[in-house]
Amino acid sequence: MSEEEKLEGVTEVEETAEVTEETAEEAVEVEAEAEEAVTQLPAKKQRSRKKKVETTQETKPESEWKEQVVQVRRVTKVVKGGKKLSFRAIVVVGNQKGQVGVGCAKASEVIIAIQKAIADGRKNLINVPIFKTTIPHPITGRSGAGAVMLRPASQGTGIIAGGAVRSVLELAGIENILSKSLGSKSPLNAANATLEALKALKPFNEVAKKRGLSMAELLN
Repeated sequence: MSEEEKLEGVTEVEETAEVTEETAEEAVEVEAEAEEAVTQLPAKKQRSRKKKVETTQETKPESEWKEQVVQVRRVTKVVKGGKKLSFRAIVVVGNQKGQVGVGCAKASEVIIAIQKAIADGRKNLINVPIFKTTIPHPITGRSGAGAVMLRPASQGTGIIAGGAVRSVLELAGIENILSKSLGSKSPLNAANATLEALKALKPFNEVAKKRGLSMAELLN
């Protein structure tokens, strides 16, 4: 081989070495970019998940209706072939703004019985006339063997009641009242008697119209 051929071979080797070095550097850069992309992917997913959670929390409005379970009791029904066991739930539903209802339902499971009682309570809502955080006048309500007496109270008295009567008065939005249960101790009878008493209340403006008086004359 001549010297010119040797020189040409050396230059070709140097060029191939340079090409391999360039490809190696490119490969290293590609690997680094791929690693950065992989590390950034979960962070983006987490951010998107956080945004989704925040949007779902913002879109869910808080319901003004509140439910309170008064009693859950196991009951039996005698049928052909034996006894059928089920659960009875009594639930009070109200918005603490003058609307309240009592629901009672039966089902083979407790959760289903409570859900049915809530639906029944929302169907039987009544409007309660509230006068300065209490009721306008004394009244007594009856339902079956139950009887409940309600009396207005001054500011700061609170709800003087217990059991089902207290649940109904709280969810109706009354803050000051005196009450006494005079009949049956059954929670269902007491709740229905309280509901009947609140249903029979009459606001001052209706009484003033019937008597042909103004509110100032009626209230002295």
